[in-house]
Order: sequence, then structure tokens, then C-alpha cells
Amino acid sequence: MQTEIIIAVYFVFILAIGVYSAFKIKTPTDYYVAGKKAGLLPVSGSLLATILGGSAILGTIELSQNIGWAALWFLFSAAFGLFLFIPISKYVKRFGNFTLPELLGTFYGKKAEIISSVIIPISWVGIVAAQIIAAAKILSGLEFLSYPEAAIISGVIFIVYTLLGGQLSILKTDALQAFLIVTGLGALLYFASQNSFAMTTESLSINTLFNNSFSAIDLLILILTYSVTFVVGPDIYSRIFCAKNEKTAARSILIVALILIPISFSLTWLGIYSQQFQNEGIVSFAQNLLPGWAYGLFIAALLSAVMSSADTTLLTSSMILNELITGNLNQTKSLKTTRIFVIFVGILSIVISLFVTSIIQALLFALTFFSGAFVIPTLAGLLNVKVIKKRVVLAMIAGGFVALGGKIINVFHEELLGNLIIISSFILNSILLFFSFNSMLKRTK
Repeated sequence: MQTEIIIAVYFVFILAIGVYSAFKIKTPTDYYVAGKKAGLLPVSGSLLATILGGSAILGTIELSQNIGWAALWFLFSAAFGLFLFIPISKYVKRFGNFTLPELLGTFYGKKAEIISSVIIPISWVGIVAAQIIAAAKILSGLEFLSYPEAAIISGVIFIVYTLLGGQLSILKTDALQAFLIVTGLGALLYFASQNSFAMTTESLSINTLFNNSFSAIDLLILILTYSVTFVVGPDIYSRIFCAKNEKTAARSILIVALILIPISFSLTWLGIYSQQFQNEGIVSFAQNLLPGWAYGLFIAALLSAVMSSADTTLLTSSMILNELITGNLNQTKSLKTTRIFVIFVGILSIVISLFVTSIIQALLFALTFFSGAFVIPTLAGLLNVKVIKKRVVLAMIAGGFVALGGKIINVFHEELLGNLIIISSFILNSILLFFSFNSMLKRTK
């Protein structure tokens, strides 16, 4: 009962902040990017909370239960992507306004903006669904709701919260949520380390970073499909657009990248440690290990992680769709259209979460499609690298679908073949963008 009370108080508090923020919204800029006035603490907290969604926390623990210390690479790859992003972030802040498709439109024209506005929300629905899956697993693990009931309730709460306050409410709560995430994980780590079973946990060594379930080529694929989404990602860019200046954005990215490294060690160790308690999910495992107050804190931390990622990705997807329809997010009437899309994307994500229950699968399918389509064109635009503009749309579509096909083959048929196809999607994207076949033919004559 103590845990249920903590969860209820948490959700009421979060929704209250959403209602309060709704009255503070005066312009579309307030709703979409918090007026572009956010300082170091809110941007850092929001970025950390967004990255450490339920898919990252539960996904890392779930992964480490299957592949051991090699699961460290999951969040290491995220940190690596952020380190790469630091020198590029100033260009995002300088050239961007509200969304990634708008940025691509600046570089490559209206067609590129339109096609990216269609593709990104499709792939990002999987990200929202991954957060709903994570929330449903947390709540159903408490054994007072079934998984379908928990998925529907979680999805509805995410939708309502996002509808109310937009980025204003998200930034207000994300710093608190980041604190809860770190504190909750710290409590679980402390009590787990005091248990006698902790002494029998597999030790970390160079040899344990790769195994039969995770090879060097798997790491390459993780970098290509996961790390790069922190260099080119709508949710990451949405935090940068909120920052008051370029220096604040860059410092926030550095802080979060550094914090992710110890968190990766903590989550991976917890997953390996929990293997000793067979047939227990992380929620049941934590319940048996923690005192009542600490268990309630841990559940609140998990829900905080889920909510911070869900609301950011849900709002970002809806903004992109609205921009596709209205063509201008600065109009006051665009707020109504965006909120309609929040409901639409949220409901679609709930439906997906009822049929796909693997967090990592939902996350990596979406990110693989996205990275194959947008990483190279976006980086080329930000770094002012010359491309063949008439092929940009073809490169996005071809790269995305080839990468997705590779991921499907990787999961359901042949792992190595799928990985090679994913790698080929980046090669294909590059060939289409940078190589002129007519010039090559002339040289051979």
C-alpha cells in the first residue's frame, strides 16, 4: 500500500505541474521550446531524464541479464554519441528553430523537409511505444494491474500530461525526474551491494565485454544505429532548441555524457546481480531487496524515467506532424493541431505496446530505421559538406528502408547477414549523396 500511495502522489504532482504550466503558455514558442530561455540545470536535467527513459534503464538491465557485462556498451554508446555531438551542437542551436525536419528543409529544401516529417514520426512512434511498454511492465510488476490495463493507463497519463504544458511542464519536471532516477538507482545499488549474493556476481574484465552473444560487429552496429541518434536525434535537438544559448547547450551535453558512464556500470551490475534470482523481473527483485520507502522511491524513479522520455518523444513527433500539415508552428492555431496529433500518436503507441512487449526490440527497430535515413544527410548539412541535393530524398528513403530490412533479418533470420545489410544502408546513403555517376562515367571515357 505504501508503494501505491507514493505512485499516486507522484502522478498527481506531475499532472498538477502540467496544469500549472498550461496557464503559463502565452505563445507557441513557450509550448514547443519553453521560450528558448532554459538554463544549464533544466537543460541538463531534461536531457538526462530523456535519455534515461524506461527503455534505457529496463532495457539495459534486461540486456545485461542476457549478455552480461557486454551490456555496458549500450549506454557507453549513448555517451559516445553525446561526446561527438558537443562540437556540432552549436550549429543545431544556430540553424534550428523547432524541429529536425525544419532544419533539413533549411539545408535541402521543401521536399526533404516533407519526407522527413513523414518518416520521423513513424519511427518515433516506436520510441513512445517503448516507454509505454516499460511503464506497463513496471506497474504490472506491482501485481495490482494486468499488463494491458497498465499499458492503457500509462499511455493515457502520458498523453494528458503532454497535452497540458508542452515543453514548459517537461522542463519543470525533468530536473526533478533526473534526481529521482539517480537517487532511486543509488538506493537499489546500495542495498544490493550489501547482500551476500553480491560477492558471487561475475567480475568485470576485458574478456567479459565481448562474448558469444555480443561481438565486435554488434558494437559497430550499435554505434551506427544507436550512438548516432544522439548526434542526430529529434528528441536530443528539442533539448538544444530550449537552451538559452550555445554555451549552455554544449555544457549540458558534456555533463550528461559524463553522468551516463557510472550509470551504465550501475545498471549493468544490477542486471547481472539479479540473474541469481530466477524468474524475477527487476520490479519484483527490487521489492524483495528494498525496504518499503526505498522501494517506493525506486518505482517512482522508474516511472520518472519513462515519463520524461515519453512526453519528449510524443511532443516532438506531434510537432513534426503539425508542421507538415500547417507549415508554420509559430501560428497560435498550430497549438490545437499539435495537441490533436499528441492524442493520435499516443493512442497509436498504446496499440503497439499491447502487441509488442520487448522494450529493446521496439526501441532498436525504430532507431535503426531513423539512423539509416537521417544521420548522414543531417551531419552533411550541419557541417556544410556538399551533397547532390536532388538525391537527398531518395537517400533518406533508401537508407531507412534498407536499414530496417537489415534489422528485421537480424532479429528473425540471420544475425550476420542482417548486420551487413544495416552497414550497407549507410554506404548506399553515402553513395547517393556524394557520388556523381555522370562524372565517374566521363572519367572512364
